[in-house]
Amino acid sequence: MSLFIGIDLGTSAMKLLLMDETGTICNTVTKAYPLEFPKPGWSQQDPKHWKQALLEGVPELLTGFDGSQVAGIGCGGQMHGLVVLDQMDQVIRPAILWNDGRTASQVDYLNNEIGREQLSHWTANIAFAGFTAPKLLWMKENEPENFARIHKIMLPKDYINYILTGVHSCDYSDASGMLLLDVAHKCWSEQMLALCDIRREQMPTLYESFDCIGTVKPEIARQLGLGVAVKVAAGAGDNAAAAVGTGVVGEGGCNISLGTSGTVFISSESFGVDDSNGLHAFAHADGGWHLMGCMLSAASCNKWLLEDILSTSDHSAEQAAIREEKLGSNHVFFLPYLMGERSPINDTDVRGTFIGMTMDTSRADLVQAVLEGVAFAVRDSVEVARSLGITVDRSKICGGGAKSPLWKKILANVLNCTLEVPVSEQGPGMGGAMLAMVACGQYETVAACCNTLCAVAATVEPDPELVAKYEARYQQFKKIYPALKTLFPELQ
Repeated sequence: MSLFIGIDLGTSAMKLLLMDETGTICNTVTKAYPLEFPKPGWSQQDPKHWKQALLEGVPELLTGFDGSQVAGIGCGGQMHGLVVLDQMDQVIRPAILWNDGRTASQVDYLNNEIGREQLSHWTANIAFAGFTAPKLLWMKENEPENFARIHKIMLPKDYINYILTGVHSCDYSDASGMLLLDVAHKCWSEQMLALCDIRREQMPTLYESFDCIGTVKPEIARQLGLGVAVKVAAGAGDNAAAAVGTGVVGEGGCNISLGTSGTVFISSESFGVDDSNGLHAFAHADGGWHLMGCMLSAASCNKWLLEDILSTSDHSAEQAAIREEKLGSNHVFFLPYLMGERSPINDTDVRGTFIGMTMDTSRADLVQAVLEGVAFAVRDSVEVARSLGITVDRSKICGGGAKSPLWKKILANVLNCTLEVPVSEQGPGMGGAMLAMVACGQYETVAACCNTLCAVAATVEPDPELVAKYEARYQQFKKIYPALKTLFPELQ
């Protein structure tokens, strides 16, 4: 019986899982690590913590199991983070993460001076603060000595793959979020590399997510308790990996993720671009493509309110206080823009906002407003997809927020969409292990693997009466950001 390791390289922790050939999860391990916020709106992380989590986590994962049975490893990782290595393959500076907002001026330069239409022609996307290319321009301008030392540019999960194999690699799904890839033709954009003053040899080699990039180095295998010749898949960006883990591949599948960030992921067998650029046009881990809306703060909004403001970690108790009759009737709204926002508004200045509070506003009203505000923001991206003629009446759902029955009920009714809860809620880690299976020849295609291993445990159906209530509330929600938009820059 072969075993496969899936790695979910998240923002706050690395989650590892051990899976057998049948798709059964044999063991899981989580290793947390710190985040750095050196200035307001900045977010960075030291890759040494990822390496430490890997080297400590895998042996723990394999406790009680035969490490020689591990055939392959696959990683799904946080996207867009800028990891730069010097000539000796040492990390030059902390990784600038996906939710970092320091690149506002570089984004303005790219979108307004180079031009959105030109960027979309070169890369199928426009510039967002979290993307990698603006970070390179920021580094060139603000840290020229570090910029001059760059030998290799990588993404977070690719650094993990480098630790394992010594190979500088990147898959198409993760590379799509760098604003350096010609997504339509799956190659580095010569125009964008030149614009960022980057040479082709500084970029990693590109692979499909299910390709084997190499095997675990002998010395690392010994440290981890693995056998010889363990294959490593190229892996995928976390959202593409989560889509694989929930079976969202091929034409017209949808997955909504409520993690630290929130995403709407719509898979396709053909390349296509949203002309409004409200949704990202990226390659998918199954060899196809997808459109994706990404909000920077989703479940993290709920965590912030409960743990940082209300000083409680009992999320279930807080949600239990929300009365059934208040659903669709809450007088408080929340804009979930604690780190600025990407899809579809692309505004680094916008901030989280409560509005509509009165003397009788309760603690439960605020908690409900946060859950609903995130759901309304998810709908903003879904509405862009619907405007393109894409039907979104059914979606898989995953992520930490998806563990809440109340939040799933709110989301199903805000979107007027049936939500399907996968049997496995492991998301990117499950997808990483499945990509490793394909890389090892266990399955011929990602779709074949999904068809065999992915199943639905439960569904959440919308209620017509509640849908109507939330429709009215959403129409009000849509007016709040435009009314406040010009104020936010003045508050910075």
